[in-house]
Amino acid sequence: MKGLPSGERRRVAIARELVMRPHILFIDEPLYHLDSVSALLMMVTLKKLTSTGCTLIFTLNQSSTEVFGLFDRICLLSNGNTLFFGETLACLQHFSNAGFPCPIMQSPSDHFLRAINTDFDRIIAMCKNWQEGPLLKSKGKASNATRIAVLTWRSLLIMSREFKYYWLRLILYMLLTLCIGTIFSGLGHSLSSVVTRVAAIFVFVSFTSLLSIAGVPVLMKEIKIYASEESNQHSGALAFLFGQLLSSIPFLFLISISSSLVFYFLIGLRDEFSLLMYFVLNFFMCLLVNEGLMLAVVSLWKNIFQSVLTLVTIHVVLMLAAGYFRIRSKLPGPVWTHPLSYIAFHTYSIQGLLENEYLGVNFAIGQVRSISGFQVLHSAYDISPRSNAKWENVLVLFLMAVGYRILVFVLLHFYARKNVSLHRLFRGKHNSAA
Repeated sequence: MKGLPSGERRRVAIARELVMRPHILFIDEPLYHLDSVSALLMMVTLKKLTSTGCTLIFTLNQSSTEVFGLFDRICLLSNGNTLFFGETLACLQHFSNAGFPCPIMQSPSDHFLRAINTDFDRIIAMCKNWQEGPLLKSKGKASNATRIAVLTWRSLLIMSREFKYYWLRLILYMLLTLCIGTIFSGLGHSLSSVVTRVAAIFVFVSFTSLLSIAGVPVLMKEIKIYASEESNQHSGALAFLFGQLLSSIPFLFLISISSSLVFYFLIGLRDEFSLLMYFVLNFFMCLLVNEGLMLAVVSLWKNIFQSVLTLVTIHVVLMLAAGYFRIRSKLPGPVWTHPLSYIAFHTYSIQGLLENEYLGVNFAIGQVRSISGFQVLHSAYDISPRSNAKWENVLVLFLMAVGYRILVFVLLHFYARKNVSLHRLFRGKHNSAA
């Protein structure tokens, strides 16, 4: 049901190339993931092809004695330098003349690997230094602070090295924000532009949050690494969560500030530095909440397809309840207003951004009359008339980010206890059988 194993896929890939009857065939690691019998049978089959005039070139790190004997010529490389190239049998004599004769009961390939690999010499020297050096003073486990620091540094290295982790997401965010910004550009600051600007902010928050689902495969990888380390008591749920949070903050902030700058100036929001910084902070909190939601779903399912499907469904439902398609006060009371509109992080992010933009702003109507920004938005989106309401929305987003990570901690802790119980049950059955 899950497809062919890796070794069988490699054999199929080679067979697919042989269908075209090539004159020259390059194969990288043909024996990878194959047992000794399958590897020998495949190499014998390929050896027969050479009688038809086909030239086969392999790259191998190690092989059995039987497989080694099938090669006509070999090329040995070390640190990018060619140490030998010629007939296979002549290689034994070459190494013997150089003072490295192959022992009778040892595989030639293993002997050559040991002779040309300089890493063995460094490892032996390191082991000798460890034996001669002082003994470790501490025999206890690492503290939680040390674990968090190590996991944070490791996550930072993984995130910075793997292009698909945050760098690809950053590029996608920039492209999406550029598209949204150009579509809604040139709105101006007239009364007629308010409804369109509300739509732009809703699209920005909703679509960028939905785009975060692209990070599910990498989060799944981190959860699997945590499960492996936790089963061996190398890590814990608290250390993992703090390490993942601290390492993701710089990348999420980079995404938030770059996307916010593009959107803010293309849309033409109010040109004040404090308002721009609030926009960045609000969007950063929104991403932080979304990251916690993704961690919770991934921790629950531990399957990429189910996690992506669940997250897409959750985002669509929360977008419907966020108060844009229908104002919150007009939503049906059961389910949509309570609880969906209150657990949708889109609601608080959009409210805060609109309050940041329109509270304290007046629009002139005719020569003597004006209307406040709150009154203009009252029929388009629910916001508060209080000036500090936007900070309350940021506080709610912060509490939601903390709440989701507490939920992840509970899920990981429950999963760890379940694994321990299964391990004890298996060990008890094994002891009974013995």
